[in-house]
Amino acid sequence: MVKIRSAVRHELTQSSAGEKVIVACSGGADSLAMSYAIAIEAKKLAIQVIGVTIDHQLQEGSQNQAQLVLQQLTKMGIDTREIVQVHVDVTDGMEASARRARYGALDQCARKYGAAKIFLGHTLNDQAEGVLLGLARGSGARSLSGMAKSNGPYSRPLLEITRKETIQACEEVGLTPWNDPQNQIDAYLRVRVRRTLLPILEDSLGPGVSQALARSADLLRDDADALDDWASREFAQLDPTSLEISHLSALPKAVRTRVLRMAIYSLGAPQGSISADHVSAIEALVTSWHGQGVSSLPGGVKVERLSGRLSLLAPTSDPT
Repeated sequence: MVKIRSAVRHELTQSSAGEKVIVACSGGADSLAMSYAIAIEAKKLAIQVIGVTIDHQLQEGSQNQAQLVLQQLTKMGIDTREIVQVHVDVTDGMEASARRARYGALDQCARKYGAAKIFLGHTLNDQAEGVLLGLARGSGARSLSGMAKSNGPYSRPLLEITRKETIQACEEVGLTPWNDPQNQIDAYLRVRVRRTLLPILEDSLGPGVSQALARSADLLRDDADALDDWASREFAQLDPTSLEISHLSALPKAVRTRVLRMAIYSLGAPQGSISADHVSAIEALVTSWHGQGVSSLPGGVKVERLSGRLSLLAPTSDPT
């Protein structure tokens, strides 16, 4: 528990005395150990801790499990605590849909309580699993860079802590973690990575694979941050509705494609809707021009090459 307390202490010192923070606790070993450590360290800094457990209502008896989480939070000395029930509207897979519902509920809790930070119990193992999932999907550097330790109001202090260490910490202080049955269902890709793929890699390549994957994520995040910053500076100087081909051609591809995404999103394409295939088609208008016509993108955005420029049109309003 000493290592976990040190990790959360570092993040808590970024907050001021009197501020409120939320700990999101599912009852699993990771978030339970984190909550315990935060409950101890926050008192020293005069920071108020609010415990929140999300009931996704996807399993029979989920409310009973949520009550057990509250009981453990109470024993830790976290006086303000709440169960938040969410409805999971499955639109793009159970995992993604549940995640969206969970984060939406946590954002609402932060506004309700006026909390400056929301602490999540993701570990080094979660980071490694995310990198492998990104590789399997053919993702770019931003996706492969995994989760940031700090991202807006969200803080993940355990990204250098292993799942084994959180289990040992719970045993050390007498906490009883919940083993979510969903984590045993091989239909979920992340579960297969956790239960099958990573153990095979560890057996074949030796110990330390998870640490190496997490380290790769850190390095890729540095690269992605630098490229995003470069692209943002370029984009700030451009008219997103009319991009000069010669200027775009002079940029490295990694920067150019980021600029193109920024331009497309600035004209109304829904965030997250532009795929690698969409970008490739627009990129070809710059680097592989052979008379292609208009490209229609999500959100009604249209892109066309005209007189040495990329012309981007926002969706027209319905006159009715």
